[in-house]
Amino acid sequence: PAEKAPSHFHSAAPFVVSTGAAKPSLAGRSFSKAFGEKMADLAEKDEMIAVITAAMPEGTGLGNFAKRFPKRFFDVGIAEQHAVTFAAGLAKGGLKPVVAIYSTFLQRAYDQIVHDVSLQGLPIVFCLDRAGLTGDDGPTHHGIFDIAYLRQIPRMTIIAPRDTEELSMMCEFAVGHNGPIAIRYPRGERYPTEEIISHDPIRLGRSQVLKEGKEVAILAAGYMANTALDAANILSKNNINPTVINARFLKPLDEELLENLVEDHDLIVTIEEGISEGGFGSAVLEFFERENITKTRVLRMALPDQFIEHGRRDLLLKKYHLSTEGIVDMVKANTKEALKAWRR
Repeated sequence: PAEKAPSHFHSAAPFVVSTGAAKPSLAGRSFSKAFGEKMADLAEKDEMIAVITAAMPEGTGLGNFAKRFPKRFFDVGIAEQHAVTFAAGLAKGGLKPVVAIYSTFLQRAYDQIVHDVSLQGLPIVFCLDRAGLTGDDGPTHHGIFDIAYLRQIPRMTIIAPRDTEELSMMCEFAVGHNGPIAIRYPRGERYPTEEIISHDPIRLGRSQVLKEGKEVAILAAGYMANTALDAANILSKNNINPTVINARFLKPLDEELLENLVEDHDLIVTIEEGISEGGFGSAVLEFFERENITKTRVLRMALPDQFIEHGRRDLLLKKYHLSTEGIVDMVKANTKEALKAWRR
C-alpha cells in the first residue's frame, strides 16, 4: 500500500494491514482537514486563490484541493525557500497565494519571508500546520519557534484559532487581508470540551473574552484557550474567578483590551504553546513597558529555552506545566492572597 500511495503513508495513522485503508478515527475533525476543506470552499468562490505546499499535500490536508483545482495547486517539493519566493511572484501578478507549510519547516524560508514578502507588504497567507508540540514526530517537528521568529518581522500579522471552526473563519479573514499574515494551528483534532462558546466575528487586532472574571486574567494563544477555560472552571471552585481571553491576534495585540484589563486585574497570565523567549507573553510585557504600566504583574507560561524531546503531546504539556492542572497550580501560587502569605 505504501508503494501505491507514498505521500499518504509518509506519516501513517493506524490502518488495516491487509488493505492499507485507514482505520476510522474516533476523534473530531482535524485542523489540517478543516483547513483543506475551507480552502477548497474559498477557491470555489474566488478563482484568484492559489495554494502552494512543500512536499506535504496530504499532511497539510490539501489532497482534495489538489484534485479539485490542479491548475491552482503547486507542490514545489522540499524547497520551502522557493515556495515562499514563488508565492511572492504570484502575489505580484495579482493572485492570492496561500502557503501551507509545517511551522518547523517554514524556518527554512525566513530570509524569503523578510525580503521577498514582508518588505514589499505582499498579501500572502502562511498556514502553519503542526504549530506547537507535535508529540511523536519528535524534536525536529515541534513548531515552537514560529511566534518568536515571525513576530519580529514588520508588517506581519499572526493569528491563532482555538478550534477548527475558528480556523475556518480565520482562513476567510486571511485571504482578504491586505498584507502578509500567518495562521498557526496545532496537529490533531478539536479540543474535547463540552463547553460550547460561539465565535465572535474576526476583526483585526481584536480578542474574544470567553469568560468574565476579576483580579486574574488569562490570555491564551490559540488552542491553549480551551485549556485555560477548563483551568478557570476548576479555579472558580477554589474562590478564584479568572477572566479568560482567547487572544486570537498575537500580532498586533489587542492593546485596548490590555489597557482595560489593568484597571481591575492584578495578575495577567499569558499562555502559549511556543518558546517563551520572544513569544506572545514577551509581546505583552513589551507593551506594558512601552506604556509604562507597572501596577499589574505579567506571568508567562510557555515552553523553556531548549529543544523539546520526543514524547506524547499530552505528556509533554504536563511536563512543561501547560496542562489544565499546570495552569491551575500556577495561578493558585501567584494570586494576590498567595503572594501575601509568601511575603509574610
